[in-house]
Amino acid sequence: MKYRSHDTFSHSQADKIGVLITNLGTPDAPAPKALRRYLKEFLWDPRVVEVPRPLWWLILNGIILNIRPRRSAKAYAGVWTEQGSPLLIHTQAQCQAIRKRLVENWGDAIEVDFAMRYGNPSIEAKVQAMLCKGVRKLLVLPMYPQYCASTTASTFDALSDTLKQTRWMPELRFITQYHDDPGYIQALVDKIKAHWQQHGKADKLLFSYHGIPKRYLLNGDPYHCQCHKTSRLVAIKLGLAEGQYITTFQSRFGREEWLKPYTDETLKALPSKGVKSVQVVCPGFSADCLETIEEIGQENRDYFLEAGGKAYQYIDALNADEQHIDALVHLLEKNLQGWQVKQDLALREQLAKAAGAAK
Repeated sequence: MKYRSHDTFSHSQADKIGVLITNLGTPDAPAPKALRRYLKEFLWDPRVVEVPRPLWWLILNGIILNIRPRRSAKAYAGVWTEQGSPLLIHTQAQCQAIRKRLVENWGDAIEVDFAMRYGNPSIEAKVQAMLCKGVRKLLVLPMYPQYCASTTASTFDALSDTLKQTRWMPELRFITQYHDDPGYIQALVDKIKAHWQQHGKADKLLFSYHGIPKRYLLNGDPYHCQCHKTSRLVAIKLGLAEGQYITTFQSRFGREEWLKPYTDETLKALPSKGVKSVQVVCPGFSADCLETIEEIGQENRDYFLEAGGKAYQYIDALNADEQHIDALVHLLEKNLQGWQVKQDLALREQLAKAAGAAK
């Protein structure tokens, strides 16, 4: 293998600490061609779809990529803005807010950026850019509070693939989960309380998380348990009794059984059980995106109202709320402990040149 070197490298370049936040990703445009490219990268990931590759290649390329891109493009077009996709906009805002806070505390010795697991900006491009700037210690935070192999571990796979190409690998720290982090829980509690102050309480609070196949749980994935723990910790702080809230799972795909109860089926059934008003929050989504804005905010709202419900409200994701940024910065700084950037650049340059280095 030919390892990547960096044209900008110099032995007199100051070492830096890097912080990279990541999220799932977004297509480049709400168009079938862009969606086909994005979905092909996303759905071919063996962490996302655990099906034998030859069989899945036939299904993906023969059926799904010929049908789903056009349908998904229409959905994305409904949430797209002049600045781009909501997920990209919110992640940029989160990164800017985190960068501002960390630079205030750490100075120019820290580099803060963001990347997407699928699509652009890619993990490879951002990591290589950070290494070119002198990052020798790298902390990565996938913005998935609840660990799942399909999301968190897949992010590590992409990071590992990038570092395999790198001659000088940085010291690495990787945050795998923060589902029960006190700051994160409190940010959710404050968000819900603020909504209640403005709109009042509904008959039931529904915590909706992205689903995964039940088979992944049975094979040892802790995601299901961590989702329920997040719901329970938030409910306790809100003073909710067991019957006042429920945890459900959305966005299932394919024919096999996924984690239950399903969000859509739950909302269709609640009115017949006397529940006439619901409020839905999505703790697993650190930023609003297609799955929250369109699926929860519109599609599932229609299910509930058509089944006889009277009032339906979606509580926005934490996005770049101040309390959320506070929690994320505290989490990052806790994981940055012990890292310092102290160096004698003049001596390093002198020794390198004595050994024949050009710069």
